[in-house]
Amino acid sequence: MAKKITILGAGLSGLLTAYHLQNKGFDIEIVEARDRVGGRIHTIKDSNTQIEMGATWFNDAHTNFRALLSEFNLDYYEQFMTGTSFFEPFSTAPPQEIDIPQNSPSYRVTGGTSQLIDSILNKLIGITTHLNEAVTNINFENNLTKVTTTNTILETDYVISTLPQALFTHDITVVPSLPIQLQDLAEKTHTWMQDAIKVAFVYDTAFWRNKNISGTLFSNVGPITEFYDQSNEALTTFALCGFISSGMEMYTKEERLIKLKTQLEKVFGQEALQFTSYHETVWSKEEFTKSAKQIGFMYPHQNNGHPLFRKNYCDNRLLFAGTETAQQHPGYMEGAVVAAQRVANEILKLENKL
Repeated sequence: MAKKITILGAGLSGLLTAYHLQNKGFDIEIVEARDRVGGRIHTIKDSNTQIEMGATWFNDAHTNFRALLSEFNLDYYEQFMTGTSFFEPFSTAPPQEIDIPQNSPSYRVTGGTSQLIDSILNKLIGITTHLNEAVTNINFENNLTKVTTTNTILETDYVISTLPQALFTHDITVVPSLPIQLQDLAEKTHTWMQDAIKVAFVYDTAFWRNKNISGTLFSNVGPITEFYDQSNEALTTFALCGFISSGMEMYTKEERLIKLKTQLEKVFGQEALQFTSYHETVWSKEEFTKSAKQIGFMYPHQNNGHPLFRKNYCDNRLLFAGTETAQQHPGYMEGAVVAAQRVANEILKLENKL
């Protein structure tokens, strides 16, 4: 009888782990608490405009991610940075015009990052993905592990968690308890994007490009802290997208928009107020990204890549494969690719199928 593998989370690392393990003689299913796949990859569509509200950029150092795109015949293109960019050092000073060096480009997936998620999902033959199903308990006391979700109880041989570490520790009861050292570490581990607020403005034209402006803004003033051109490669859809201060979480969407419009006009002029739509994702409010029980300040990437996350637990029946577990580039899409391959290899090793 085929061994059962239950993967928690249908983000990049979860789907990719299933992809690596399919056709290897396992019975695989994926449990996802959200009503969608992708996790922190979240491309939304406004008419024909793709807006990246989650993971977006990668670079030349992310070799495994670029190889994965090639495997799925997906193209990518360089982030537009040509022309004048702006920097706001102080609230009392006008925005400074700066030039951005072109020696270390970032890239975006053609058609949106979710193209990769959809491509992997389409290759998962015979693998069930349960949406809207959060895991609440995992019991390893018997030969078959019992995974209790909000909808059912699953019996399995292996559990692979791709969830954020603090979310797994706080929101899932594990019997017997995991080592205290691991629990403490998870509590103090930063989940990339967990405090981010990403915003996007959609336009009929790229008015900034017509003025030889890159659309790039870096600001110490805020509320926008980083802003970039997010027009598509074909230049048929146009947007500005980026991050705002995490402190803006305390305001309503309407209040945030008022503050953003003031800064937009100050930096880019009145034309910046002629947007056709506005979008935002407050990632700290995403209950399946950041645990409400995790308290205290976290440095970006704090404890990401810690070796304890790459150990096996509960008699080799529990493994972790989220991007924050990766030894290389943890927290990024590259880390998700690395983590998925590592855990897939580990399962095959445990089953002597390598």
